[in-house]
Amino acid sequence: MSIKTGRPKSDMPKDTMLRVRLDQEYKVKLDKCAEKLGISKSDVVRWGIDLVYGKAEK
Repeated sequence: MSIKTGRPKSDMPKDTMLRVRLDQEYKVKLDKCAEKLGISKSDVVRWGIDLVYGKAEK
């Protein structure tokens, strides 16, 4: 028997990929946000979605 190695399964797997077209201005903004906050660009996008979703639900 072999022992399984690798990362444990996530409770919330991120298995959907989204491709977005950005102009240079938005790319720079996204890069700066990720760098300043010390998070990934994907996390910046998720935070943005959460912010807009919160406003849309009001």
